[in-house]
Amino acid sequence: MLPNPAPMELMMYLNNDLIESIVVNDREISIPGYLGRFKRQLKQKYNDLILETGAQPEYLVIPIKSPQQQSRNTAC
Repeated sequence: MLPNPAPMELMMYLNNDLIESIVVNDREISIPGYLGRFKRQLKQKYNDLILETGAQPEYLVIPIKSPQQQSRNTAC
């Protein structure tokens, strides 16, 4: 049996600024159009900001670290 994958989040950046992140279902990431739906929603929500900055949004999908993992990383 495969281990449970870590929760994931989709992050939207404009230039170097994190605009918003959304928790996504890691089991559905490979389904065509799944992430695209969230990206379109974010583009519509922040359309004015995108036009104002003139920058194209960039996206990153990363695993969400549990509080225990974060405390281990900061203890070093």
